[in-house]
Amino acid sequence: MAIERLGFIGLGVMGGRMCRNLARGSGLPVVAYDIDPARAEVLASAGVNAALSVREVMEAADLVFICVPGEPQVRAVCLGAGGVMAHARAGQTVVDMTTATVEVARDVEAALAARGVDFADAPVARGVPSAEDGTLSIMVGGTSEVFARIEPFLAHMGTDISHCGPVGTGQVVKLMNNMLVFQTVSALSEAMAIATRAGVARERLFEVLQHGSSDSFVMRRHGSHITSGQYPDDVFPTRYSLKDIGYALDLAEQVGVDAQGARVARDRLAAAIDRGWGDYYCPVIYRLFEET
Repeated sequence: MAIERLGFIGLGVMGGRMCRNLARGSGLPVVAYDIDPARAEVLASAGVNAALSVREVMEAADLVFICVPGEPQVRAVCLGAGGVMAHARAGQTVVDMTTATVEVARDVEAALAARGVDFADAPVARGVPSAEDGTLSIMVGGTSEVFARIEPFLAHMGTDISHCGPVGTGQVVKLMNNMLVFQTVSALSEAMAIATRAGVARERLFEVLQHGSSDSFVMRRHGSHITSGQYPDDVFPTRYSLKDIGYALDLAEQVGVDAQGARVARDRLAAAIDRGWGDYYCPVIYRLFEET
């Protein structure tokens, strides 16, 4: 099937920006749906046509992208009543860009394959700033044929697009990415607390660490928030971070790895949520050290 019309389901903090870049970059008609109609309406200036249901998207589009909060939403959107599966037609391609689980990716693939529909999981990394400017890292699980078909469209949303293997492997790589991010934030919070109590200002520590072997993308992006004490509530909430590291720990258990470091990071994220900070960006866990 020639790809002449695109669809997008899920227009939240990440999905809305990704959909806008897809529409502008591809030059193809894009029809999009979100449970909040206003999210689709604000994309009209980018050439996105608002749909009133998942059904409308599936009936209109040849290639459909999905970006929703997690596994329960993927199951509902793809396999639930009135969802993707109910309205899929042979020849379509569906790409789930949600950070979810290996199991749901493979369940959706199997269901859609029975309808003659191709599927790939393609979760994204680097957060809202990269979703805004189209520089996401995208990790794809699917056949080589499907990857070749969707890569030109993913290139409108990201600059680093990696084929990780068959369906489900995109999720594996993304979960390991996020697990390392949260462990780094946890370790950085410890280092900041130790240095501050030992007489080094957070600002100075952050500056010097950028010139040492501990420097990294994560250290710079998340460390800037710890240093400033500013934890936005419109980026990536800590409750989503807890969800993702939970998926990673479930996978670790399934394959028999004792992921102690990840459990420490999970416990700190959970503690932050217990204190009412669940809507803030995950570097907010530094506040746990300010309390003691």
